[in-house]
Amino acid sequence: MSNPTKENIADWFKGLQDSICERLEILDGKSGFVEDQWERSEGGGGRTRTIKDGDLIEKGGVNFSAVFGPTPSKILEALKLEKSDFFATGVSIVLHPKNPWVPIIHMNVRYFEMDTGTWWFGGGIDLTPHIVVTERARMFHKSLKEVCDKHNESYYKDFKRWADDYFYLGHRKETRGVGGIFFDRLTEKEQITKLDRWEFVKEVGLSFVPIYTDAVAKLRDKEWSEEDKLWQGLRRGRYVEFNLVHDKGTKFGLDTDGRTESILVSMPPHAQWHYDFRPENQTHHKTQSLLKKGIDWINY
Repeated sequence: MSNPTKENIADWFKGLQDSICERLEILDGKSGFVEDQWERSEGGGGRTRTIKDGDLIEKGGVNFSAVFGPTPSKILEALKLEKSDFFATGVSIVLHPKNPWVPIIHMNVRYFEMDTGTWWFGGGIDLTPHIVVTERARMFHKSLKEVCDKHNESYYKDFKRWADDYFYLGHRKETRGVGGIFFDRLTEKEQITKLDRWEFVKEVGLSFVPIYTDAVAKLRDKEWSEEDKLWQGLRRGRYVEFNLVHDKGTKFGLDTDGRTESILVSMPPHAQWHYDFRPENQTHHKTQSLLKKGIDWINY
């Protein structure tokens, strides 16, 4: 099998967006996606699909984009690359649930290429519970390990550590959630070919709906209190902080003159900030105590 071209990759990502949206509508059971097609003046465009006020999903977005053109100087400086045109394509997802017991989930799979011949893949999946349910966190990580192990036995260990380090709010000294896997700038290495990397990225993309379905199992109908809803708002506030202060994808999109509405579709519908809030609820307090790097969730 030959190596994929950038056109092959973009077409597959389009199909992935279609499949995920169809299956999420079935899972939600109430609401559907609305599509907004957009064009980037410098080259390329995308399809932003949003869903809101569902039975499961209060607000969510499933984005596809394929953009190209001269690489902005900010990107060249940040990535230490020589001047050249670029092509970038990918699918990104963020789902904010209605029920505070159901976690926020994020996935991104992407490909970047330059006219110089430089290319790489990136992406990952991570889970951000408002209330950590250890059984769900364990199953989430076991599923990710199974995906990784099909391709390389070192992937899960390496990419989990990468996620712990990446999805970390340094100014809060806490992780965004229970982590997952994160990888970036994956290129050819030793006996790992471009096709090998591509097959892994496809596997990650296809695993999203089954993993999310399992993550919400037994939680979407769980009763919640007003105290839980307040806590959800505060945890959403942390999510906003990470995306605006630390997230490289957000910065890349804005620095390449991407569509602002599509980039910020990851923001929750409602969020809260209370000065020096310290949870008295024991369940919420336990969640706060588990927001740290290095937890072996599979054996927790």
